[in-house]
Amino acid sequence: MAFLCDHSEVLERLVAEMYARGLSTRDVEDAFTDATGHCLLSRTAVSEITDRLWEDYQAFCQRDLSGFEMIYLFVDAVYESLREQGGPKEAVLCAWGICENGRRVLLHLALGNKESHADWLDFLRDMVARGLPVPLTMTSDGAPGLLRALGEVFPQSLRIRCWRHKMENVLTKLPESAKQEVKAWLVAVRDAPTPEAGRQAAAETLTRFEREYPAAMKSFADDLDASLMHLRVPPAHRKFVRTTNLIERGFEEERRRTKVIPRFFDERSCLKLAFAALERAARRWQKVTITELEQRQLALLRNELQLDPTPTGRHTTKLAA
Repeated sequence: MAFLCDHSEVLERLVAEMYARGLSTRDVEDAFTDATGHCLLSRTAVSEITDRLWEDYQAFCQRDLSGFEMIYLFVDAVYESLREQGGPKEAVLCAWGICENGRRVLLHLALGNKESHADWLDFLRDMVARGLPVPLTMTSDGAPGLLRALGEVFPQSLRIRCWRHKMENVLTKLPESAKQEVKAWLVAVRDAPTPEAGRQAAAETLTRFEREYPAAMKSFADDLDASLMHLRVPPAHRKFVRTTNLIERGFEEERRRTKVIPRFFDERSCLKLAFAALERAARRWQKVTITELEQRQLALLRNELQLDPTPTGRHTTKLAA
């Protein structure tokens, strides 16, 4: 690699950071071009540096996950267009979690075909094979293939239906004049103090609105038990586990970057960029406070569920960090 710099490692990190922040290879090249038009770093050299991100991504996908003492698991997907495939968007599957020490971690990232059951199953099984402990809860949207795969891989874990997606699904089926009132009732269900209180509030909501807004209430009633499962975790943790909002913010950053490239050349470029953006976002994630009392509450819930944190089929040899 030919470029004029005495500090190649620093330059490589700078270029990778600029790329992850949303600059195209042309933008980076322009940034290293002086007023006379002399280019200190060619586009080819930039591409070679950003290709290191692919190596980082491959290492990320081979990490041993047994060291992450997982409590809460989250899964979601974002869609990107691939130029080689002529236009149809493909899902970038993503998993992250909260560990027993409160640390938030990005766990896995891979391409999937329209979030099919087979793709989600392979995605989850890959993490299990690398030693991911069985989570206490798993939060997701209502994609049928995903729900089926979660039930097969982690049958004893509590499945939580994302409240952000639930709210959107219900409110889009209401006239504008009714949205504020219905949303207040939904928030009362979401923020109930106990599962029993949540079920009671949900029943009252359905009774109040199902005759006038049947489509919205059908959407609300769909998978309702899973929508109330966050009420079983310690109260201070409920706001963290009831949505997939954390990764949505990462996806927003990733989408800002992909606006520079309306369509990727191939799967490799898609994953390389998505990984760069999401990994960068994950470095800024703050820890969740977990007190001794909450640790005891979590242990009681795990015992109640008879949940063995060791997944079936986990690997026995250490993979590359």
